[in-house]
Amino acid sequence: MKPVVIFGAGDIAQLACFYFRNDSSRDVLGFTVDAEFLNEDTFCDLPVTGFETVTRRWPPDTCEMFVALSYACLNQRRRDKCKAAKDKGYSLASYVSSHACVWPGFEHGENCFILEDNTIQPFATVGHNVTLWSGNHIGHHSRIGDNCFVASHVVISGGVEIGDSCFIGVNATFRDHIKVGDRCVIGAGCLIAANTEPDGVYVGTTAERSRVPSSRLRRI
Repeated sequence: MKPVVIFGAGDIAQLACFYFRNDSSRDVLGFTVDAEFLNEDTFCDLPVTGFETVTRRWPPDTCEMFVALSYACLNQRRRDKCKAAKDKGYSLASYVSSHACVWPGFEHGENCFILEDNTIQPFATVGHNVTLWSGNHIGHHSRIGDNCFVASHVVISGGVEIGDSCFIGVNATFRDHIKVGDRCVIGAGCLIAANTEPDGVYVGTTAERSRVPSSRLRRI
């Protein structure tokens, strides 16, 4: 497989470098960022170069690029930078952890970041530019659209369709065979038991402090 250049120089880029180095057959050549954010010459002991001139240092026919950005602006920044990289001629690499449970025939798009302990059942598909943080359950025959970010310990039951550009918080749960509209934000701990509308924001109940102080609890 071709070596990879990572777009970004933050925490996610550092994680991506670690995973590619330690759990893939790809070498990491270095990092690239927009010139206005080019504050250091190296990151993770590798060179950093401006995105505007990256093709001079690492021509697109010699390597691939991985865009290591967060879910900011409902993943639009990551999506836009993926397009910019492709416009420069780069193919986009994906990382699927060797510690994820996937089955033969699993289909995923480009620029995916699928971390350890994800269980992806047969006939589930993942679109382009999708991040699955660690420890999720992706049920059989489910589909995750493009440009999504799924945080940890999310349960997506069988036959669920997640639209494009969604953010799903930790410990969210989806009933089987429902459809989640594009650009939805699903908060931590939510139970989604019916279809959702596009652009919806769904927030679970947060814990409140009890009137009883901890000093009065007898069994703890």
